[in-house]
Amino acid sequence: MRPKKTRWIKCAPGERCFKPLCKPLSKLKAVSLTLDEFEAVRLACLEGLKQVDAAKKMKISRPTFSRIVKNAHMKIADALVNIKAIRIEGGCCKISGRSK
Repeated sequence: MRPKKTRWIKCAPGERCFKPLCKPLSKLKAVSLTLDEFEAVRLACLEGLKQVDAAKKMKISRPTFSRIVKNAHMKIADALVNIKAIRIEGGCCKISGRSK
């Protein structure tokens, strides 16, 4: 298997865990969202960028970006529908000092 190419993100998230208010964290299952998945959702959904432009910002190919954002959407949907916490952790990322 090829090593993953480094993905560039604008900044690390301020919070690393989001959970429903209905249960304590210790009683919840969780899904793990990687930093690159978090960044892909930020660029595509919050910033409204096209996939090709978002992929350039992360310095990856458009098909790779598409796979990352699809995985992120599935994890977020799982957490919302099945009442799970979302943890943001891991991934092969570097923080970019500038938005290019």
